[in-house]
Amino acid sequence: MSREKHLKTLFELFRTQGYEGVSLSNISTATGLGRASLYHHFPGGKAEMVTATLDYSNRWIEESILPILQSEEPPLVRFQQMCDRLSDLYASGHKPCLLAALTAGTSQAAFQDNIQTNMRMLTEAIASVLTAADVDPTTSQQRGEDALVSIQGALIVAKGLKDTRVFQRAIARIPEDLCQDLPATDP
Repeated sequence: MSREKHLKTLFELFRTQGYEGVSLSNISTATGLGRASLYHHFPGGKAEMVTATLDYSNRWIEESILPILQSEEPPLVRFQQMCDRLSDLYASGHKPCLLAALTAGTSQAAFQDNIQTNMRMLTEAIASVLTAADVDPTTSQQRGEDALVSIQGALIVAKGLKDTRVFQRAIARIPEDLCQDLPATDP
């Protein structure tokens, strides 16, 4: 079995329990691999597993979000489709974000570059759609960052309140918020 097969399992583990909360025993149980097999696939141990999981997350954005944002659809439609995909990823607010789990503990410094790459990829892709629609680059970048803040903040608040409607409301507003001041087009 390749290590790729285990990345989805690792993604789920690390996004729900964070770096510090996941032990090698947890990983072994979830993947069905003994310690020797884990180290065969991930010689760098748990840190390499997290790095591979962050790379997996980046590939998910590249494969699931970027094509939507790079399509020829009107911006509002693209942002709605992006939010639908993100809602699926977060199970409508029931599942946490990997990045939030990794930035919450002492492990953040070890994975900071990968975390920034992931966040920048999404915000820059959103900003490029807006810039192409004649929104100035600074405003486009700020709106991309605001969308990320809305997503992440809504996930945290939904978890804290045990009410996924918080996330669902926030994700439903993002397309309109991003497209404020854009000329209306027929979807």
